[in-house]
Amino acid sequence: MAAIVDSSILIAAERGRLALDALLAEHSEEPIAIAAITASELLHGVHRATKPTQRSRREAFVEHLLAELPVVPFDLVIARIHASLWAQLAAKGVSIGAHDLLIGASAIALGYDVATHDRRSFPKIPGLKVVQW
Repeated sequence: MAAIVDSSILIAAERGRLALDALLAEHSEEPIAIAAITASELLHGVHRATKPTQRSRREAFVEHLLAELPVVPFDLVIARIHASLWAQLAAKGVSIGAHDLLIGASAIALGYDVATHDRRSFPKIPGLKVVQW
């Protein structure tokens, strides 16, 4: 199944705790992408690096990902889904992180799953299929 990959997967790969190339090869017949907010989260990590070697390594990793994986832009279709999900969750008194809700809305708009290590936020989003990589 097609998937939007969450930053939890990508950060684990950058830290050497996950073989991302093997996972992507395993899912090579399926569309795989990241949401625009995920690109921002990863780039934020580059800017937050405290050591030049760490920053250089992170930047190379992130730029490689951005060259390899399509980035799904936040558009009006996703904005409408996001607003609806946000209202539904708020009506139930359920709160999740703003970035996770944007990622979930992006996945729903495309009919994709979300591949993540996050077992708290994403399962709360109605209509979203969550897969653990």
